[in-house]
Amino acid sequence: MTEQPVGILALQGDFALHAAALDRQGVAYLYVRRPEELTACRGLVIPGGESTTMTRLMDIVGLRQPILDFAAAGKPILGTCAGLIMLAARVDEDERRHGVKPLGLLDVLVRRNGYGRQVDSFVDEVVVAGRADPVPGVFIRAPRILEVGAGVEVVATWRGETVGVRSGKVTGLAFHPEAGEGESWLS
Repeated sequence: MTEQPVGILALQGDFALHAAALDRQGVAYLYVRRPEELTACRGLVIPGGESTTMTRLMDIVGLRQPILDFAAAGKPILGTCAGLIMLAARVDEDERRHGVKPLGLLDVLVRRNGYGRQVDSFVDEVVVAGRADPVPGVFIRAPRILEVGAGVEVVATWRGETVGVRSGKVTGLAFHPEAGEGESWLS
């Protein structure tokens, strides 16, 4: 039997970079644009992109509840950049202003574009729990993790600041591993 693919939410954002990273590792993937596609997956990547647009499209195609059910079934989910915003419990702005309705799967408070605008994007070393050497962290209009709730493990830091968290099988990263280290974050 062939192993189930990893799903990549492909509504908007940098899903093609995640696909390329999985290809490099020899991992089968499937673009997820509809609820029935998610049922075929063993894990899910929610990529970076624009969180307001991602929210609207997720709700239009009916993927919100299936993603919540997917997480409740104990399947791993990785959210990078905007994906972290989508996984968060709270966004540090008025929802009427930004339109993001997060999934609430990680007990964290995030700020969209917390490291600045597009011109403030950068690459720097990220310290990863359990690894001897830092990895490159690509921060593109990245969200900032302001608060980490009980039961949420810090798995990556940048200059002492939390940039990666995990709760159970749900992982959120403020940076883009697919542009550097790859998909090894999907547990």
